[in-house]
Amino acid sequence: MGSSSSSYAPKTIYLDVDGKVQKVVFSGHCSPCDIKELLCSSSNIPRNTAIMLMDPEGALVSIDPTMPTNSPNSLYKVVPLSTGQIGEKEDMFQNVLSQVADQFSRAFRINELKSEVTNRLAMLEKRVELEGLKVVEIEKCKNDLRKLRDEMTSRGGGRVNCPCKYNFDDGKKVTPRRDVPNYPKYTLSQETIEALKKPTFDVWHWEHNEMLSCLEYMYHDLGLVKEFNMNPITLKRWLLAIQENYRSNPFHNFRHCFCVSQMMYGMINLCNLQEKLTLTDMGILMTAAVCHDLDHPGYNNTYQINARTELAVRYNDISPLENHHCAVAFQILSLPECNIFANVDPEAYKQIRQAIITLILATDMARHGEILDSFKQKADNFDFTNEEHVTCLKMVLIKCCDISNEVRPTEVAEPWVDCLLEEYFMQSDREKSEGLPVAPFMDRDKVTKPTAQIGFIKFVLIPMFETVMKLFPQIEEIMVQPLRDSRDHYEELKQIDDAMTEEAQKKKTENMSIGGKKKSLLL
Repeated sequence: MGSSSSSYAPKTIYLDVDGKVQKVVFSGHCSPCDIKELLCSSSNIPRNTAIMLMDPEGALVSIDPTMPTNSPNSLYKVVPLSTGQIGEKEDMFQNVLSQVADQFSRAFRINELKSEVTNRLAMLEKRVELEGLKVVEIEKCKNDLRKLRDEMTSRGGGRVNCPCKYNFDDGKKVTPRRDVPNYPKYTLSQETIEALKKPTFDVWHWEHNEMLSCLEYMYHDLGLVKEFNMNPITLKRWLLAIQENYRSNPFHNFRHCFCVSQMMYGMINLCNLQEKLTLTDMGILMTAAVCHDLDHPGYNNTYQINARTELAVRYNDISPLENHHCAVAFQILSLPECNIFANVDPEAYKQIRQAIITLILATDMARHGEILDSFKQKADNFDFTNEEHVTCLKMVLIKCCDISNEVRPTEVAEPWVDCLLEEYFMQSDREKSEGLPVAPFMDRDKVTKPTAQIGFIKFVLIPMFETVMKLFPQIEEIMVQPLRDSRDHYEELKQIDDAMTEEAQKKKTENMSIGGKKKSLLL
């Protein structure tokens, strides 16, 4: 009870009112509002005025029953507040509240970010773990497939083994090349640069690194590196990847790729195509030529279809090899370090990709008649502003380059015939061993070099090049006339072969006749 009565005992404070000491006594039961009203009346300040109470040192004193008492020697001063001061105080208070709220918000945001980062890291760790398991499973499946294939081959099931180097044979795949390509750089002389532009170029005198340098030069010379904003190092890596994905077949190899690409470069220069087609068209023509036989297994579409190989099954017997060449080409381009079109607008790249696919698919000789007939209909009234006409021309140009060996001088062209026949004979031998149909022009027991070439030159090459000659008369002397000369050359060889065969047959008949007479005399 004693403490209670003392806490509510009257409290006395002393005020400084206009330099005079004013004594104020109030009960401990008074509310802060009552005390404020009492202080206002004691200090001659109107009621309901906002006030502050300050000690002699200028510090604020709380106005409530618990406020400390003072003495006449330490007077409190009542200070009325103006509306502006009140507003300032409120603004200050609001600013403080705003800053506190902002700090709390940041703290909560940091926690949210921490939580989000933690969740993402956990997801990534899980994903990496799953991907690692997938790789292990894939490798295991590959090993199982290899064992199964080896077992099938050992049991005489060799027909399934017309492998694709890229996916199915030895597991070789296009692998990223992040190193700076270091194939020996061949410096092209001015003589070589001029020779590159002509169909008479001798492709047999060049090593692989020299052919790579020539291809690299063609892309720079035609302005394709600048047009497509190619990284020169990426161009080198791409060319190396291209070379690595051509097999060592007798005919369909990297030298054939270079041969076709060089002929395309030569026709671009000979026909002044830079003046009639766009740089994008030039890039499409050259890139399609470089890629047109990627990973060729050395056995043609007829074999693929008859033997029901993986390629034939995958592409439903529709140009299986050409579809495969396209697929490998774009697998290489899908590698960032080999993508020469990386800086091309996505929509433009989509059109370039489709155009390259169209050209590579056009190299299937099963479509020769269809494509040439379409071009013949357009040739007399050809319109270089018509997209359909230009696409048809590009299809015919890559076809011309693909089978253009006989345009070259005899000493350059004839070894290619030997290479092609060797590849044909490898296929026909395999077809015989597997009980598959054998084409007469591929049968080593039936075909000769002249018989293989005469019909091809007369009925395929000359008609196609003569149709192109309607648009570009300048090719007659340099390309069409050599074809006619080649046809005449092989016809002469055939006459010699026929004469020798006839003479041999005559001698055989005579020997049989003499043998018969001797036998009758003995009897």
